[in-house]
Amino acid sequence: MQPLIDNARTFGQRPEEFAGLAEGQSPGVLFVTCSDSRVVPALITGARPGELFELRTAGNIVPPYGTGRPSGEAATIEYAVEVLGVRDVVVCGHSHCGAVGALVRGDDLSTVPAVRDWLAHAAPAPAGHRADDDPTVAGPVQNHVLAQLLRLRSYPCVARRLREGRITLRGWYYEVHTGAVREHRAATDTFESL
Repeated sequence: MQPLIDNARTFGQRPEEFAGLAEGQSPGVLFVTCSDSRVVPALITGARPGELFELRTAGNIVPPYGTGRPSGEAATIEYAVEVLGVRDVVVCGHSHCGAVGALVRGDDLSTVPAVRDWLAHAAPAPAGHRADDDPTVAGPVQNHVLAQLLRLRSYPCVARRLREGRITLRGWYYEVHTGAVREHRAATDTFESL
């Protein structure tokens, strides 16, 4: 913790670099990714403060729209699309994902009921895939990213912007062990290098 505290102490010693941020934000991208500490959107994209609006959830899950009760995830998506007017939404899954891996392995999550219930929103693991076949769980994670993109389409604000051609949805897969980023290409239905 001490290195983090030390950096935080010196971070605010350059106020001229941050003064303009007080005037508001106008990010062009909503970046939906996992809460995993190895996934750092600004590091991956090189974004500066104010360029990304982030939604981080366990397993980069986008919950179903209209569950009857408000959620922070739905509010973040709606705010990014309606108020900030983001032009792109990236759903970024990652290798070695604990959430997707737990589903693929069929882990007993009874001791973490909130995690178990949250993961019920994840895409089902592809039939026949075993976690010991591929510790990166690349295939299941990529399948999961595509499922979250489909779920985003059910949000009225996103659906409307898609019809109007005012927003683009993108599926990314980040390899934590190499730093490589791949994007889903609809034409080939594969994840290819950016």
